Amino acid sequence: MRYIARGLALAAATTLALVAAPAVGTAGAAQSGAQDTRSLFPPSALVLTVTAGDDAKNGTVLRAVTLGCTPTASGTHPAAAAACAELRANEAKFDSITSRGTTGACTKQYDPVTVTADGVWQGKRVSYTHTFGNPCTKKHGSGTVFGF
Repeated sequence: MRYIARGLALAAATTLALVAAPAVGTAGAAQSGAQDTRSLFPPSALVLTVTAGDDAKNGTVLRAVTLGCTPTASGTHPAAAAACAELRANEAKFDSITSRGTTGACTKQYDPVTVTADGVWQGKRVSYTHTFGNPCTKKHGSGTVFGF
């Protein structure tokens, strides 16, 4: 019985030493400035799509890109840095990006195109859908975020 008690006490002391050791090493690393800066930013990663038709669920996906904005712009979006800057400037309010009106002349032909944004922006879940009347109004009114 005495040997079991000593064994348990030794095991408890060893476990305590192993648990305490990394905490001391981590504190030392934090004080020396060797921090992982990626953990300082909330995640921002989106999947953006352009779909033919007025319903993103039943339409045909024409194009899809990924966009990550923290800590730097990344993904398959052709203008990732500009798209991230536009989202930051508009506080990721997609309606203010897609509802500006067109900047060019477009026909009134109805050939709907739907854009979607799904993912996470600054740690919050995002799911956005907007339908343009035709590809021209999307091209001239969607800003950089959906300009792919």
